[in-house]
Amino acid sequence: MAEFETIVVVGAGVVGLSTVLCIQQYLKPSQSVLLVARDFPSDTSVNYASPWAGAHYRPVPGSSPQALREAKQAQRTYEFFKILAVNEPAAGIIFLKGVEHLEAPPPEYLDSQSAHNVYSHLDEFRYLSDDEVPAGVKWGVEYGTYVVNSPVYCAHMLRKFILKGGTTKRYTLAHLKEAFSLDTNVKTVINCSGLGFDDPKSFIIRGQTCLVRNPVSATITRQNTDGSWSFCIPRPLDGGTIIGGTKQPHNWDPNASPETRAQLLAKASKWFPFASESGGQFDVIHDIVGRRPAREGGMRIEVEKLENEKQIVHAYGAGGRGFELSHGVAEDTVALMLENGLLKEKAVL
Repeated sequence: MAEFETIVVVGAGVVGLSTVLCIQQYLKPSQSVLLVARDFPSDTSVNYASPWAGAHYRPVPGSSPQALREAKQAQRTYEFFKILAVNEPAAGIIFLKGVEHLEAPPPEYLDSQSAHNVYSHLDEFRYLSDDEVPAGVKWGVEYGTYVVNSPVYCAHMLRKFILKGGTTKRYTLAHLKEAFSLDTNVKTVINCSGLGFDDPKSFIIRGQTCLVRNPVSATITRQNTDGSWSFCIPRPLDGGTIIGGTKQPHNWDPNASPETRAQLLAKASKWFPFASESGGQFDVIHDIVGRRPAREGGMRIEVEKLENEKQIVHAYGAGGRGFELSHGVAEDTVALMLENGLLKEKAVL
């Protein structure tokens, strides 16, 4: 009879939660999963990025290996969310129209192959003609995409994990190897910790957005001539609308800036189709500041073999694309575990 083994997954952000649910489909009878994290859904730490996320899907063209890998992960997540939105409405995901207006499109947007790689799979994708875009916009598209009520989705995944037999432990690890001592016979640790425990390639990107009650019917992204970006993202299940955004690498300020809020809302009233009764005014719920866990060169997804047949499977560093890549990353992580004999080959459906 096989010795009972616990697989420990570190981190309860969107990547960690997606990963534990994917792992549960491939468990051997002698295995269980323990989810260990400092923060869980319903917590509001500035360092716990997932509940603060917008979150929507906006493809990112590019031809680098990292860009192509992320494009595939994002496409698989898109297809997964299409099924989830229909079958599990409580997940907080809906599909609607996505629009992009770029005043100074980078070269990769104008390269037909790079654009095809990330946009071709989207429902009802089309380029917008000159008379369909606002003045000053040089490149525009629309397509079917999704938006996520991020705190609802994270709580939904955690509930599913527990109902399927998963267990949790709130614990702040001093070192990743400490995870091997949190239960009996832990041979495999999955590192979905966001920043990855002292990885010199990891860094934070500060984001400030504003949550308002004003409704909007599409998710719209606008790139400005100066290179800055603005967006509005309606949150499903009466979750308000997120207005953004800022992207500030290595900025550790946890405080919301009133000046930044004023700039975000001024741009939103100018460019986004909020109801006319808003009159350019916004009913603000609160400001949001979060730290996106980014990594130079993109996510680290690999197996690290230690002594005594112990292994760490790394899956961290998604930056601001955690929701967009989440299910694809979970699948890739499980594929690594299957290749290394850490799970059984046939999924339990």
